[in-house]
Parts: sequence; structure tokens; C-alpha cells
Amino acid sequence: MAATPNRQFKNICVLSGFNYGKHKEFVDAAIDLGRSIALRKLHLVYGGGNRGLSKLVSEVAFVKGSQVLGIIPRALKLLGNFSDRPTGEELIVSGMQERITEMFNHADAFIFLPGDLATLEALITLASWAYLHIHQKPIGLLNVNNFYDGFIAFLNHAIKNYFIPSTAKKCFICAHIANELLDQLQAYKPEPDPWTFMLERPNNDGNSSHSKKYKLDLTLRL
Repeated sequence: MAATPNRQFKNICVLSGFNYGKHKEFVDAAIDLGRSIALRKLHLVYGGGNRGLSKLVSEVAFVKGSQVLGIIPRALKLLGNFSDRPTGEELIVSGMQERITEMFNHADAFIFLPGDLATLEALITLASWAYLHIHQKPIGLLNVNNFYDGFIAFLNHAIKNYFIPSTAKKCFICAHIANELLDQLQAYKPEPDPWTFMLERPNNDGNSSHSKKYKLDLTLRL
């Protein structure tokens, strides 16, 4: 399931933890998301395994006609907790970072459901890559029961204290309803120019006042 280059994407990655959460609304949102993905004829990439919100998304999407690819680290597979037959195809990888990389390679956009620390790890990793213009794929937060309000508050706090620029918030698209979020992801238009650092290199005489500036292109082409 190779990622497509156009903005009207076909492959979407949905991430969450291996739990279902405290409230029924989390489960309902996952089921609704799986249904919406299938109705839009999108293909699904998720974190593998046989439990959690993203598993519910995969089951609903698969039953309703979507292609599904689960990507799971070998260590988790060998624990024996995922012995059920996987939904759709399954790709076993060496570890968590390789899983994030393979999700990136197979998906055109990302949706984060409420989840755990591993979900947050993937969110921060993909968002930092977007911030550095390593990629321009949209990242969506399905903010069920205002789950991501604390994360958004942290971003605002970091911006207020000048640790990240206000433009960093452009990496995230947030909505409470699956169809609304999918609409925004498919309408997303990335910034036109790649972001570059300006490096200063002193002349041979070491005089930095006559230094030359060099652009370092941080775009990673996978």
C-alpha cells in the first residue's frame, strides 16, 4: 500500500493506544471514523494488534470495503497478546521507530485518536518532521471529549514562552467529529516553500563580520 503523492489522498493512518478509554464516546468515535473512512473509499494503515480504538477503526473499515494494513513491532507480536488473525494485511517491523517510519511511508495523512504514550510518541515524531518540512502530510487530532485540549494548551504555553513559533500549530488539524476532520484533512494545503536554516561560515581570516551565509535544506526524501 504505497502512499500517493496527490493531496486527494487514498491512504490514511489512524493511531491510538491498546485501550478503549473510560467513556463510551471514545468507542463510538472510533466506529464512526472507520465507517467514514470506508464511505470515502480510503485505505487504512494502523498500528496492528487486536485491541484498542484503532483496532475498532480497522474492523469497521475492513468490513465495509477498505484495504487495511496493520504495522506492529516484532516484540509486541511475540508477547502472545496478538494471536488473533490480523484484520487485512500485517507488516511486522523491528521496533517502534521503524513502525512510525513505515506508517509514514504508507500513508498520505494521519489521524490521532485518544491514546497512550506510544500514541503521543508517534504524534510528536510526525509533527516534528512536519515542522522541519521533512514532509507535508496533514496531521489530524480527533478531539473526542476534548481529549487533546491539554496538548493544545501545552502548545500555546510553549509558544507564549518562545520555545516554539506560532506557526508550529499549523502542523495540526483538530475536530471533534470524524467527517469534519476528514474534510479538513482533504482540504489541507501545505506551506508552499520548504523551511531552511541559514548557517554562517567565517572567512579564512576568521572574521565573522564578513561571513558568508549558506542554506541548509532539511528536506528528507524517503
